[in-house]
Amino acid sequence: MIVAAFLGSLASAAAPAPVPAAPAAAPPLGINLNAFEAMKKKVALPDGITLAYLQMGDPRGQPVVLIHGYTDSARDWVPMLPYMPKRFRLILVDLRGHGQSSKPDCCYDLYDFAYDIKLLLDHLHVKKADIVGHSLGSLIAQRFAETWPQRTKKVVLISSTGGRNRCSPQKPRQFDFAAQIRALKPPLKANSPFMIAWWSSPTPVNRQFIRREREDAAKIPLRVWIAVLDQGLTLANVHRMLPRLKAPTLLIWGSKDPIMGPEDRASLRNALPHAQVKIFQGLGHNPFWEQPRAVARVIAKFLGGAGR
Repeated sequence: MIVAAFLGSLASAAAPAPVPAAPAAAPPLGINLNAFEAMKKKVALPDGITLAYLQMGDPRGQPVVLIHGYTDSARDWVPMLPYMPKRFRLILVDLRGHGQSSKPDCCYDLYDFAYDIKLLLDHLHVKKADIVGHSLGSLIAQRFAETWPQRTKKVVLISSTGGRNRCSPQKPRQFDFAAQIRALKPPLKANSPFMIAWWSSPTPVNRQFIRREREDAAKIPLRVWIAVLDQGLTLANVHRMLPRLKAPTLLIWGSKDPIMGPEDRASLRNALPHAQVKIFQGLGHNPFWEQPRAVARVIAKFLGGAGR
């Protein structure tokens, strides 16, 4: 059974003149976070993983799978959900190792994540879906579309990469998250300098939302953080597999993304020359948190629906 989220409304205050303009306020959340978590169901998959998921929208509508990023959960999509067309059947997952899903010692390769998605769609009797992924989720979306093209309609890759050419000079990433994660020691603390930097953004994001994201990420065992880093984010085979991605694809980045920079954008655009591209100026690694309405419109238009 598909449940609808409780949508709220908040009024914005007008800035007084002629005082210089203050930074833009964070977009309000239109979904109660506790109610959202309560919507989740769990399914025991044939591969031994228990996957938490939820569905929203039209139960007979166009299936759209939303795959979150590294150390996130299905809540990753909350800021954008109120602006997605109601005719979509949105399927949101907590990836293995994240949220309310199983946190096994093994395995966290991109194929393992993608296979979980495939088994979930089997369970839901979804034969073909649009696949939308963010960051780690975008790499999983790539692997899903490459491995099961017959199950894939369209693909949206947000803050993604095509891998980096080892033969070319490597520029360091603006935010060297891998080195900092390897230096972490348990217990993880939600308000540590690293966690605050990990969830930072060049433009405002709802504070309550970010606080909950940090708190949940701190509950993920450090062994899972490291396993995903070592297995799912090595990027070793990303470029080699991309020629298998034949579905119509949309690429979205924020111009100020400190993790997926110009080299990452170029690698994916070169690998997928026919893909549509949208770069949101001034936004970071999570553009759908910063400008959720605008990003939802772009995604909905590409998938064939009118965004709100």
